[in-house]
Amino acid sequence: MGRTVKQVAEVAGISVRTLHYYDEIGLLRPASKSEAGYRLYSSADLERLQQIMFFRELGFGLGEIRQIIEGPGFDHQEALREHRRLLEAQRERLGRLIEAVDRSLVATKEGNEMSNKQMFEGFDEKQIELYRQEARTRWGGAGSDESDCRTRDYTKADWQALLSESEAITQEMAALLGCEPTDPRALAVAERWWHLIDERFYSMTPEIFRGLGDVYVADKRFTATYEAIKPGLAEFMRAVMHAYCDQLKA
Repeated sequence: MGRTVKQVAEVAGISVRTLHYYDEIGLLRPASKSEAGYRLYSSADLERLQQIMFFRELGFGLGEIRQIIEGPGFDHQEALREHRRLLEAQRERLGRLIEAVDRSLVATKEGNEMSNKQMFEGFDEKQIELYRQEARTRWGGAGSDESDCRTRDYTKADWQALLSESEAITQEMAALLGCEPTDPRALAVAERWWHLIDERFYSMTPEIFRGLGDVYVADKRFTATYEAIKPGLAEFMRAVMHAYCDQLKA
């Protein structure tokens, strides 16, 4: 026997109105209806609702979610593993916030002064946002199936090392901002970026690498991430990545 809208709303912690809306737009249509015409949700419907709610937590729009979960390459188990990894990252951040609160309580009680770093440690969402952007790229971008296969068994340490290497490359590129895109130093950094993606995520080609550079400027999420590091960085990265591709074809 299926579950009613009211029962699903209560167990999921969302409103009946939200479930009605999901039905109207085709995102979550109940498996059946009672003789009286009431919506009845199956266990499969609840699993789909869970995925919808997970992706909403990651900041995806409803239209994006529908495309993802109805896509031919969607893997329910892999999606759950990805959600878990992101939640672990969020839990670590919350742990740092709790530690910052505890330090503030002690410092206030003892009259000690905290450093700026200690006061605001844990508030920076940069790492979480990078994970979210990576998830968006993986679920909706080219090479996502290969990326899923390669990253499936990455440990937390693997991800931390990957993030550190990515940030190092980005900082090196930022330090060269103002140079010509064809500057050998900039091209060397672009080459490192190419190999990082090629070795850790999916097979790289000049066309994909050039297109990725375009995304950094066209997609406001990526642009904002790089512009926060240094104004003009997104445009510079695209120019250098294009120059690197031109060099490969020369």
